[in-house]
Amino acid sequence: MKLSVLDQSVISKGDTAGQTLRNTVKLAQITEDLGYTRFWVAEHHNTNGIAGSSPEVLISHIASMTKKIRVGSGGVLLPQFSPYKVAENFKMLETLFPNRIDAGLGRSPGGSATTRLALTDGLRKSLNEFPRQIKDFQGFLRNELSSDHPYHQVKAYPEGPGSTELWLLGITHRGARLAAELGTAFTYGHFITPVNGKSSLEQYYREFQPSALLHKPKANVCVFVVCAETEEKAEELALRQDLWLLRVEKGMDTRIPSLEEAKNAPLTSSDRSKILENRKRMIIGTPTKVKDELLRLGEVYRTDEFMIINNLYSFEEKVNTYALLADSLL
Repeated sequence: MKLSVLDQSVISKGDTAGQTLRNTVKLAQITEDLGYTRFWVAEHHNTNGIAGSSPEVLISHIASMTKKIRVGSGGVLLPQFSPYKVAENFKMLETLFPNRIDAGLGRSPGGSATTRLALTDGLRKSLNEFPRQIKDFQGFLRNELSSDHPYHQVKAYPEGPGSTELWLLGITHRGARLAAELGTAFTYGHFITPVNGKSSLEQYYREFQPSALLHKPKANVCVFVVCAETEEKAEELALRQDLWLLRVEKGMDTRIPSLEEAKNAPLTSSDRSKILENRKRMIIGTPTKVKDELLRLGEVYRTDEFMIINNLYSFEEKVNTYALLADSLL
């Protein structure tokens, strides 16, 4: 099995954004040494607890501080931007770091309606343009837009020696179908919703059409994982992630709470039900338990690569999850 990382650069209470971003870079270096395949960073806006607002900038820094691990986005929120400019960004990264860059693109609006308008400079862009934008992005990556395309004469530079991998991020059959039709790699977000996962991946494999960028289907699955030496320790660690995720979904403080705060936080019956439901998006336990569950999910999803995400309060505890997984699976 291949293991990879999605890191959202979430700030723990008491830490600064700068320290959090330095920890993201350190985590990339550590997981590279542990044998992880790729390291992706996310894009979030207008939220006090997530430092990762500019994935292309962070990718460049991480790639410069590592040697071989693939570095990419999970993902750039393309509907808010120009496919041409995003293609230029990734061609610049590919030129600087040949054959190490992944362009993961998502359809998310990036935040509230007002936040999205700020990103688009007031233009009311439709999310329904996403399929067309992906096609344009593919064309700009290879500078092979069709002759009848309005931007046929516009080329994206620089031209590097390598080739950027294009990944489409999704949590629905629509996303799987689009990735299959356009011949891109596909990442399923189990950590967002596991409900459509199996059937979405089946559709992707069944309907995949080879493209100039990818000749056969390639998929991975992203899942929350909390791993510790004992079940009790893993559950204790997960309490903080439980409360963090609950607050994210309620539009509250998005910094990671301490253990004391997580244990003493007042929760309604609705909150407890939501936390229990969110646990379906996670694997929590000892290395043996997590290994068994990932192997089981690998069979369900027909993939040999998982992207591991965890948002734990302590950086050392976060690193320990990745180290324990590497010992068990790599």
